[in-house]
Amino acid sequence: MTSNPEQFSPDPAAEIQRRLHPLSWLFVLLLQLKQFALPLIILLFTGRGDRYELWPLIGVAVLAVYSIFQYFTYHYRVFGNELIVRSGVFQKTVRHIPFSRIQNVSITQNILHRIFNVAEVKLEAAGGVTPEAQMRVLSLPDAQELEALIRSHANVASTATTVENSTSDIETLHRLSVIDVVKLGLINNRGMVLIGAAVGVVFQSGNDMMGDFIKTGFNFMFGWSDSLHLGATATAISMVFAVILFLVLVRIFSVVLALLQYYDFSLSQLGRRLTVQRGLVSRLRSSLPQRRIQAYGLFEGWLHRRFNKRSLRVDSAAGTASNEESKSPLRDLVPLAAPAEMDSLIARFLGNEQWPIQTWHNLHQDAWKREFLMPALFILLAGISGAAFYSFYAALILLLIPILLLRAKVWSAHAAFAHTEHLIAVREGWLSREWRFAEISKLQGLSLREGILDRRFGMASLYLDTAGAQAMSSAFRIPYLPRGQANILMAQLSTKISHGPLPF
Repeated sequence: MTSNPEQFSPDPAAEIQRRLHPLSWLFVLLLQLKQFALPLIILLFTGRGDRYELWPLIGVAVLAVYSIFQYFTYHYRVFGNELIVRSGVFQKTVRHIPFSRIQNVSITQNILHRIFNVAEVKLEAAGGVTPEAQMRVLSLPDAQELEALIRSHANVASTATTVENSTSDIETLHRLSVIDVVKLGLINNRGMVLIGAAVGVVFQSGNDMMGDFIKTGFNFMFGWSDSLHLGATATAISMVFAVILFLVLVRIFSVVLALLQYYDFSLSQLGRRLTVQRGLVSRLRSSLPQRRIQAYGLFEGWLHRRFNKRSLRVDSAAGTASNEESKSPLRDLVPLAAPAEMDSLIARFLGNEQWPIQTWHNLHQDAWKREFLMPALFILLAGISGAAFYSFYAALILLLIPILLLRAKVWSAHAAFAHTEHLIAVREGWLSREWRFAEISKLQGLSLREGILDRRFGMASLYLDTAGAQAMSSAFRIPYLPRGQANILMAQLSTKISHGPLPF
């Protein structure tokens, strides 16, 4: 496949119907075979596992033939201001996708893609669960050309000016150095993901192998201790050392994972479209219009403060399923930046001078009681029940109650909310701090909630809903407001939302 700009001319006579890359069938086949990889590896290298799990491999030949037919039946072309996609082996479908509908362009390259100079392209739009088009795979020049074409149409639609195609117009907003990526790995502590995957492989190998592994580990640890004739104190110290060693290994795995995911991270902007590119082995690039950002989450943990850094995540109405959105490069819009630089970037994204917020309002004066009572009551009941039915030592869990009280006090001192002309924000946390904020015009739903304790203290919590919010993420809420203030704030926000459509 050649990459000629004239092929994308809006002149119908110049339109050329194009196929996927000739090797696309191979990548589709490999994707289908991923679910069989783990049983096969376990059987070949351990001799364990259920051989009946390999029966689905009988269908590999069928999948290969289907993948080849899919290559010959998948066509796309650009006609005017839309992309026309024809696909289907047994059932033919034709999709007309206007460029104005496409909100997010994602280009992915794993190591195999890079060897063959190809890429997977996803075109995502608002309001859908699946991508508008998913092309496995295009040659890299064709993928980049298609991305540039969609980006240029977006610029024309948003600015009504001359199309900007030159890469010199792209402005780099933020980059991560290798040192920053290492710091990010230490902070996010995602090495547990690798350990969890390893444990899953061991469990998949059979219960006997898992039991033998655990038994061997304990026998080695305590046998080594007994052979040295260590006392109880020395044994306890060795156990503490083992825990520390485990935590160090987790951090090392976290750094490795961060290098794989965020190496050479860059955030750039062309017009009103943001583009994120990152990855060491697999390269990911994704872009969307800035107006699609619905809500922001700013995080500062204990290690963040040690490194003088913060992290920014966003919810975007990209029309993808929640699990896909969580993997999107655009989810972690600014993985790590100094507070001053982060404030500058946020002010740029918001397009006004309302960040950083200068005036914050306190929550209900008894908010700390509301935050303390429920977990303290649970710990109290657990301690009493454990001491009564199991062992007196179970009552040691009651030592957590003073910690909960300290947490509630510190949380209450930091928690606050802000309401400006265009922005609604809330901050929470004690050891880790979090700020959540959104433009009021992006809000889609409001709800006021009161529990039994809330009514007792005369307070209510206001929950805010935006497009693109993740089901597993923390709720965007303003907790424990005085009931009267909560009603007034909800009325004000409802009035502002009703005065105009969502600026998508």
